[in-house]
Amino acid sequence: MKAEDFTQFYFKNEYKPSTQDRRDFLKKLGGGIIVVFTVGKLSLLDGFSQETENYLTDELNFNAYLRVKEDGRVDCYTGKIEMGQGVVTSLAQVLAEELEVSVYAVDMIMGDTELCPYDAGTWGSLTTRFADPPIRAAAAEAREILLNLASQHFGTSKENLKVIEGVIYDKNSDQKISYAELTKGKKIIQNLENKPEIKKAKDFKIIGKPLPSLNALSKVTGKAQYSGDIKLPGMVYASIVRPNVYGSKKIAVDASGLSEFNDAELVEDKNLVAVVHSDPEIAYKAAKSVKVQWDEPEAKANTETIFKYLEENILDNKTYEKGGSLEEGKNASKKLIEASYYDGYKAHASIETHVATCYFEGDKLTMWVSTQTPFGTREHVAKALEMPLEKVHIKQILLGGGFGGKTNSDQAIEAATIAKLCGKPVQLVWTRKEEFMYDRFRTAAVMKVSSGLDNEGKLKLWEFDIYCAGTRGTNLFYEVPNNRTRIFNENNIHPFATGAWRAPGNNSTTFARESHIDVTAVAAGIDPFEFRLQNLKDEDMKATLKLAAETFGWEKPKKEGHGYGIALGEDAGTKVALIAEVKVDKTTGVVEPIRVVCAQDMGQVVNPQGAILQTEGGITMGIGYALYEDIEFNGGNIKTTNFNSYEITRFSKTPKIECVFIDKMNAEPQGGGEPAIICVGGAIANAVFDACGARVYQMPVTPKRILESLH
Repeated sequence: MKAEDFTQFYFKNEYKPSTQDRRDFLKKLGGGIIVVFTVGKLSLLDGFSQETENYLTDELNFNAYLRVKEDGRVDCYTGKIEMGQGVVTSLAQVLAEELEVSVYAVDMIMGDTELCPYDAGTWGSLTTRFADPPIRAAAAEAREILLNLASQHFGTSKENLKVIEGVIYDKNSDQKISYAELTKGKKIIQNLENKPEIKKAKDFKIIGKPLPSLNALSKVTGKAQYSGDIKLPGMVYASIVRPNVYGSKKIAVDASGLSEFNDAELVEDKNLVAVVHSDPEIAYKAAKSVKVQWDEPEAKANTETIFKYLEENILDNKTYEKGGSLEEGKNASKKLIEASYYDGYKAHASIETHVATCYFEGDKLTMWVSTQTPFGTREHVAKALEMPLEKVHIKQILLGGGFGGKTNSDQAIEAATIAKLCGKPVQLVWTRKEEFMYDRFRTAAVMKVSSGLDNEGKLKLWEFDIYCAGTRGTNLFYEVPNNRTRIFNENNIHPFATGAWRAPGNNSTTFARESHIDVTAVAAGIDPFEFRLQNLKDEDMKATLKLAAETFGWEKPKKEGHGYGIALGEDAGTKVALIAEVKVDKTTGVVEPIRVVCAQDMGQVVNPQGAILQTEGGITMGIGYALYEDIEFNGGNIKTTNFNSYEITRFSKTPKIECVFIDKMNAEPQGGGEPAIICVGGAIANAVFDACGARVYQMPVTPKRILESLH
């Protein structure tokens, strides 16, 4: 991530850290050795603005810390959360590596707003890149503190000591002492003046080793707890009365039908209308009996007209990247190719919908929320209920998927408001229909591309206009002397709420760029693989592409009706080359994904098994947006409300997936949760063209669009 991008995350984001006294923060903990590490002391700030460095150093002073407890186990505290991306394991690995303990002796304490250091949220594949370095540094420092204590205990120098899984041995005798024995009866809060160096790859024992998720067993046995699993004494279930059209305003409420339901209680606050009951089924049925008159907003666009609507109504734009002269590029080009590409709205479709469980104890609110932003959620709830921030406690809980959809936790405000008004513990579970209406879709997008090339097949012109997809991943890694990328701002004109969706915008822009690169390669009469190689300026991207092609077997003959497609992309510091094989039935237009190879340059791979699982998950999710997923709507009236009309990738349609990584274990780790997904749409679309000659310019690449292109 570039320094300016990181600055944007933290300075333009609405979630700001609260001031918290270090002594109050740490006295909540018990005995043992506690190491607090300030992010500003790390080399990861090199290249950032002074403003950013000062902010992180002064405000995020609890970025990471750990506690070696008196029983020898180690608590690692981080504001990041676990939602299936596997950081509960990989962060434990880096701590265990530096502290010299078993990874199974590490307990991850994540996202608890009263125990963990502030964090803006788990998004953008930032966790490994920005939580890994301070955790490793804190662990290395804790190891040195423990070695100092052991040195005093044995009356020998540290050079004579070695550590094996939390036990310190004197090399010159048979003496040993465990971390647990060293910490017993002590509470040491310490920073070392001289910081120890973290390990190099040659010394790794745990980093780089494939490891199953530490919470896998609890998940498959049903012991893992999510917000909906929390049961409280006297708890009621809330069911909210929703309008049919997003953005509607309440006019009048008729709750006379509630008389048929014993103990059902109506709760109203501004635009919120809800029913609570001790039985969730009764709460749901009772809410159905409440009649609300709504003022519905006018529909300005629908599924068919949305792209034209965006083009006609978004006029403000700014140049994001520019080189040379477009006029010179046109003059130098022997062929000019123009095309427009389109991508519709997409739902996150997390299996777990938005959930919140909460209760008041006096004026203190405690909540378990399926959220990617516990600290931001705490701030939003406190503001909405006009409460002091310290009176809201968001507790650690697992999420059943987020993908950016749980960065805005509106259900937490709703649940807290209902709990305050009814005076009882409350659980609110959004229905699937609610999830689709209020999930904040990935925005629809339009991309217009013009390219030009000379007689040798070298790119001379690249003009890229992007409506609503943003700049993420759009920096040009192809060598084009005359180029311009413009961004057309959204101005909040979408018919419903939109937000982040796994590598926001990068899926759409990569689909457009890589489709157009293929179109240009065809116009030049050059193999798509060779065309990319001769036009790439980024050597790391070239190496990643070559690894993908070699692993895939790009030169291997294709079966009848099969096609190969390539797409390259960059996200979260990781370079991706993805090659897909599909089979297309020309009679029906049905696409069968056969095989996908994904090569990535993601620096140090902390947990290869976790990285493979994230890559496979991203590709599987990507096949959904590339081939099936689409939202039907008329203004704020969303017609797609469940999985019977919103198809995600099924097991039966999942291809064989192979993941390979560039070996860079001494490099800094980069993002792994999001990068792979960005290339799926482009690779699938290009493979479809290779298989049957149908060039589809809009995702998803449906049978109907394939047949229209063919005919």
